[in-house]
Amino acid sequence: MHSCKQLPVSFEFLPGAWNFSEILAMGFDQSTKTSYCQCRKWNSFLELKFLSVLVVLLLTILPNAAAYDPLDPTGNITIKWDVVSWTADGYVAAVTMSNFQMYRSIMSPGWTLSWQWAKKEVIWSMVGAQTTEQGDCSKFKGNVPHCCKKTPVVVDLLPGVPYNQQFSNCCKGGVVSAWGQDPIGSVSAFQVSVGLAGTSNKTVKLPTNFSLLGPGPGYTCGPAKVVPSTVYFTPDHRRKTQALMTWNVTCTYSQFLASSKPKCCVSFSSFYNETITPCPSCACGCQNKNNCIMSDSKQAHRAGINTPKKDNTPLLQCTHHMCPIRVHWHVKINYKDYWRVKLAVTNFNYRMNYTQWTLVAQHPNLNSVTQVFSFDYKPLVPYEAINDTGMFYGMKYYNDLLMEAGPYGNVQSEVLLKKNKDTFTFKHGWAFPRKVYFNGDECLLPPPDAYPFLPNSAHVNPFSILTMVFSVLLFMFTI
Repeated sequence: MHSCKQLPVSFEFLPGAWNFSEILAMGFDQSTKTSYCQCRKWNSFLELKFLSVLVVLLLTILPNAAAYDPLDPTGNITIKWDVVSWTADGYVAAVTMSNFQMYRSIMSPGWTLSWQWAKKEVIWSMVGAQTTEQGDCSKFKGNVPHCCKKTPVVVDLLPGVPYNQQFSNCCKGGVVSAWGQDPIGSVSAFQVSVGLAGTSNKTVKLPTNFSLLGPGPGYTCGPAKVVPSTVYFTPDHRRKTQALMTWNVTCTYSQFLASSKPKCCVSFSSFYNETITPCPSCACGCQNKNNCIMSDSKQAHRAGINTPKKDNTPLLQCTHHMCPIRVHWHVKINYKDYWRVKLAVTNFNYRMNYTQWTLVAQHPNLNSVTQVFSFDYKPLVPYEAINDTGMFYGMKYYNDLLMEAGPYGNVQSEVLLKKNKDTFTFKHGWAFPRKVYFNGDECLLPPPDAYPFLPNSAHVNPFSILTMVFSVLLFMFTI
């Protein structure tokens, strides 16, 4: 049987020569037909194999690419396991979850963490957290483990649990603040005692297939990696101790994995144009259009309407955009050296309030913020040379809670910015933000051609022009 290698070199590399009649016209005889057909099958196989490898490669790369956030390029959640002691059949580990994301928190009902044991490990006990299921522990006599499942699912304990069940940075119902907003509250931790496991650094097998919900989907976790052991200081800071073994798991967020539709939208208005640019129609998808409630209906005021569902299904107010959150940016006043913007965030979800919410905006003049009146503000500088992004969030005990849809379901503030005379203009929509994020999810902006435009000229009173003309003529005739 002929193969491609037996064919003449000129035949193997004929550009686009898939038509056998064309090959014959170039001087090859009929005896090459069998080899040609075989070669064509072989080439088809190689092409199919190449495409398969390419698809697998793209599927591997794309989730990681989608998780990259240009406004928070190093943001992630790191889960650290510190083995603090060995036991007769395993180890005791302190598990610390640190949220290094600048403006993305984990809201109620909190995080859910799961993994798969490498061997037949069990969890003897936990402090500061618990598994949602015990699993089948029937083979144990006397002392029964806390969880025997191959893939345990762990959740945080609620506030107010007995003191002997608490661990440092635990028991917040799974709520974890963004690092840029509250570094102290951006940590959650628990302790776990593992049995039927290795009892030394060489025999311990790291858990695999980590999964994090925060509280919904969107996070992708990498494999566990052994890192240098964590060093601890004693309370008097005079002595150092260290973990017996440490491994890290890094989880990154992708809005695409969390939802195929945006979760918020943006509307614009200005003092120099009466037109209000609304959110785009069906900005967040209209799949909930049949289950929404009109704001003036009796249903909106019935008892229990604000009670959340276990699956966090939203109950939205009927709007043309059908988004749970709308951010409104209003260019309010123009001064000689300053200009003023009013920000308003409105909640249209009757079943959810937003604790410790964050609002991120990208605008070139945010490098000259003079005063923010009713929000706290922190500039975000992911790239040292560019300062055009800032995070707004509520003042503690004042407006850090965005209530459910209704008369109290909004927060607002005003921002005073100093003009940069080299770049400042009201033309071409320059006064409006380039990007807006709410709670870490990018909001859908209106199309640029719909922005409130600056009038070409000021309104002129025709009577004043006539008066001026008559005055000039009268003056000329009196000379």
